[in-house]
Amino acid sequence: MAKQYTELSEELSSFISAQKIFFVATAMAEGHVNLSPKGMDTFRVIAPNRALWLNVTGSGNETAAHVQKDGRMTVMFCAFEGKPMILRLYGAAKVYHHYDEAFTSFVDLFPTLPGTRQIFDLKIELVQTSCGFAVPFMDFVEERTQLKEWTIKQGEERIHNYWKEKNVLSIDGVETNVLGKSID
Repeated sequence: MAKQYTELSEELSSFISAQKIFFVATAMAEGHVNLSPKGMDTFRVIAPNRALWLNVTGSGNETAAHVQKDGRMTVMFCAFEGKPMILRLYGAAKVYHHYDEAFTSFVDLFPTLPGTRQIFDLKIELVQTSCGFAVPFMDFVEERTQLKEWTIKQGEERIHNYWKEKNVLSIDGVETNVLGKSID
C-alpha cells in the first residue's frame, strides 16, 4: 500500500544513500517524456525537502531542457535487495550548469567525475513509498567504467565540442543552455 509523506525521514534518506541506481523523469507540456537511469554515487539528500544530483555527459540532455521549461521532476529508487520498497520523490527542480555560481558551491558534495555537466536541485514536494513486491532481487557487481574512460580519453576540449554537437538541444529542439544562454 502506498504511503505519502511531506518530507524525507532519516530512514528514507538512509535508504536513498544505499541505492546504486535511481531513475529521473521529466517532461514539458508538449514533446517527449524523458526517463533516465542514473548512478555513479551522484545523488545527495541535503535537507528533508531538498536533494541534489550530479549529471555527467551523455548522449542527450533532455532533463536540462525540460527543467528549464517546466521544473516538474520525479525521482524513483527501488530496493533490489532486502526489504521491498519503491520510493518516489516528486517536486520542482532547477538546473545549475558548470558556469553557474550555485554549481560551484555544490560540486564538492560529489565525487570528482570527468564530464560533469550539471547539478539538479530538487525541492521535494511529496514523498511516496509503495510496496515494490514486483521488483526483482538483483545483485550489484560494480560500477561501469566506460563513461569515465571515454570522457577522460576525450579531454575537456573534445567534451565541450561534444556538448556543442549533441547536448545543446533536446530531441524536441529545446535549448539546454549547457554552453550558456544561447547556442554558440
